[in-house]
Parts: sequence; structure tokens; C-alpha cells
Amino acid sequence: MRKVTRFFWFCSGAHIDTLKKYPIEHNKYVGIGATIFFTALFASLSGGYAMYFVFSGNAFAVGFAILFGLLWGTAIFNMDRYIVSSINKEGTINQQIIQASPRILLAIMIGIVISRPLELKIFDKEIRQKLKTAYLKGQHSKIDTLQKTYNDKYAMELAKTAELKKEKDSLEKDINRSRIQLNQEVFGSKTDQTSGIVGYGDYAKQKQAVLEGKEARLQTVTEGSEKIDDYLSQRKNFEGVNDVKLLNQHQLDSLAAVAGFADRNWALGQLTYNENGTRDLDTYMAISFIGYLFILFECLPVFVKLMSPKGPYDVAVGMLTDANLHYAERDKERDITVTDSLYDHQLEADLERRRQIITGQSEHDLGKYRYD
Repeated sequence: MRKVTRFFWFCSGAHIDTLKKYPIEHNKYVGIGATIFFTALFASLSGGYAMYFVFSGNAFAVGFAILFGLLWGTAIFNMDRYIVSSINKEGTINQQIIQASPRILLAIMIGIVISRPLELKIFDKEIRQKLKTAYLKGQHSKIDTLQKTYNDKYAMELAKTAELKKEKDSLEKDINRSRIQLNQEVFGSKTDQTSGIVGYGDYAKQKQAVLEGKEARLQTVTEGSEKIDDYLSQRKNFEGVNDVKLLNQHQLDSLAAVAGFADRNWALGQLTYNENGTRDLDTYMAISFIGYLFILFECLPVFVKLMSPKGPYDVAVGMLTDANLHYAERDKERDITVTDSLYDHQLEADLERRRQIITGQSEHDLGKYRYD
């Protein structure tokens, strides 16, 4: 337990030698250190999963995930430790809050970052279903776009083939009626359209000629329709209309499984909306509360430090800080004094050397130019 306690003290960023002197403060800093440690642990899991997801399918995905998770957790741990240890209890509550505000904002950002990958994992099934629905809608939209482009491009040919098919249907009905009337004329059935005379007479020959004319026209229309249909079928293949098919369930599952981070993040956001565009409060609250939980967990060490009363450890750290500052000032004064003394000594030595040079030069000149 002693080693665990010291480890959590280290995590809290406390000055351990000073903290040892005040047992009443031990539990508080164990709690702060444990919060920082578990925040870093969750950050490692989140970062590791995010990296595993990025490299999923790669043989080294697990190795990359472990390495990045450790690096990311260490970075978050170091940042949290600095944030908490840099908050001192000097000054009023308002001054402490102002001092901690940038650190709280940073903690909120860290909480959002580490919560997102875990949210993606928690709602993995719902995200996959949303992605499959989106992919299927996208495929429908692609098919509709291709079909519309094809219809606009070959509108004249499509109109012509529709006209021929309509005429073909009409001719087939007329031919069936004409055959019935011809049979009635030959067998002497009396109707509004027949003479009632048995045999293949003039009326029968006329109806036969009309029938043959319609059949000849039907043959021409059929051949023309088939030619246009063959041409349009070739153009469909060329335009790629026939190549685009609706995705089956297996293809949708495969696409959802290899979806990237951006698609999954988009799908997670879409889970909070219903089909009609209204907000799905249940899903929205579930996703939001997970994010809020991590944000609160990340901000908790800062809040604990702010809410805790000023204790003997804080006073001791403040006094130790003042003592170190005073020592630094005195150390500065000593260095200045030593520097000044050395400079004065060098100045005096330099002056003395110059006096000797000038005196020697004067004596030399005086002996050389003596006029007695």
C-alpha cells in the first residue's frame, strides 16, 4: 500500500517530501492522483481503439494500437498532472477560478477527444445499421441518377419505342378482331360487320386484304421496335446503367465493417435524428451523457483541487516557494557582487599596467632627448 500511495502522490504532482510531513493531506492527494491515473488509463484505451480502428486489417494493427495507446495515455497523464500541480491555493476563490479557467477549458477539450472513440465502440451495432441504410440509399440515388441521365439523353428514342409499342398493341387487338370477323364472314355468321353469306366471297376477300395489311404493318412495327430496343440496350450497357445493381446484405455488411472514421463519426451523429429530421432524444441523451461523463472525469482533478480547503501542505508549499524565490534572489545578488568585484579588480590591474607603460615610456624619452 505504501508503494501504491507514493505512486498516486506522484500522479497528483505533489512534492512528496513536503507531503510526507502532513498526514492529514495524504488521502486527498491519493484521490487526486488516482483520478489522474484512471483518466490517463481511459485515454490509453480510447487512443488504442482509435488507432486499431484506423489500421484494422493490417498485421501490425494490434502493435500500433498498443504503442499509440501508451503514448496517448502518457501525454494525457503528463498534461493532467501539470494542470493540477500548477494550481496553487494562494489568493481568493475567484482568483483561483480565473487561474484554473484555461486549464478547465483544456480539460474539457481532452474529455471530448478521449470520449469520441469509445462512443463509436459503444454504439458500434447502431452505427453499422445506420451505415448500411445510408449505403443502400446512396445506391438507390446513384441508380436513379444514372437512369434519369439515360432517359434525358435518349428521350427521342424512348418516345419513339413507346409510340411503336403502343401502335403494336393496337394492331394486335385489331388483327384479332379482323380474324374473328373474317371467320364469321366465311362461315356465314350474320353481324353488323358481316354479310351472312357462307363462303369465301367478295366480302371475305376484302376482310382478308384488310387483315393482311394490318399484319404487314404489325411486322414492320415489330421490326422497328426491336431495332430501337437493341440500340437502347447497347446504350444502357455503354452508359453503365446495367452495371449498377442494388447492394445485397453481404456487400452491405462488408462496407459497414471497413467504413472509415469519418463515415462512422457521421453515422454516430445521425443516430440522434429520426427519419423525419426530428431529434431522437433517447439516443441523443445517451451519447451526450457518455461525453459529459468523460468531460466531468477529466475536469474532476481540477475541481477537487479548487474545492478542497487550503491545507497545511499548501501553506508549506507556498513557504517553500517563497524560500526558493528568496534563495534565487540572494543567489542573484551573490553573482552580481562577485561579478562587480572581479570587474573592479580587472579594472585596477589594467590601470596599473597602463601606468607602468606610460611611466617607462616617459623615462625612456627623457633619457634619449636630454640636453645638458
